[in-house]
Amino acid sequence: MDSQTAEAEQSGAGGSDRPALTVKLVEVVAAAIIIAGGILVIVDSLRLGARWASDGPQAGYFPFYIGVLLVIAGLVNLVHAIRDPFIRTFLTAEQGKQVLLILIPLIAYVALIEWLGIYVASTLYIGVFMLWLGKYRIVKTLLVSVGVSLAFFLMFEVWFKVPLIKGPIETMLGYG
Repeated sequence: MDSQTAEAEQSGAGGSDRPALTVKLVEVVAAAIIIAGGILVIVDSLRLGARWASDGPQAGYFPFYIGVLLVIAGLVNLVHAIRDPFIRTFLTAEQGKQVLLILIPLIAYVALIEWLGIYVASTLYIGVFMLWLGKYRIVKTLLVSVGVSLAFFLMFEVWFKVPLIKGPIETMLGYG
């Protein structure tokens, strides 16, 4: 089986969806991230002290060896990914668009939490998804998005007394 046939079988569309990411690329990037994380752990462990002292292990002793294991595991995965002869589709362009439909609003939601507070940002996030992707009517959207956020507000702020990030509306209501 050649690489194009394997790719067509993997995508299930006979090659009509063009690949945006291949499995090999994703595995190489993941291995590089694991290696980088392991190196970071090793360097910081050496900064803390990674030897066995007279009174026992220094603060970085065990993390140092965890970092070494991470680097070894990352290198094994990197070699395996590079040597893999098959080119398989990890994500098609169409699938990538679907991921971005969720990812971009999620990034906006996380950014808005700081300025609007978690409850107002959550109300907007739920509302946008219900209107945009769910195609729900405005009345149902308002009831659900406000209702869910209000329920969480009561649960966390009133009943459990767990303060979450609040914005200007909660501050005006005396919960800031």
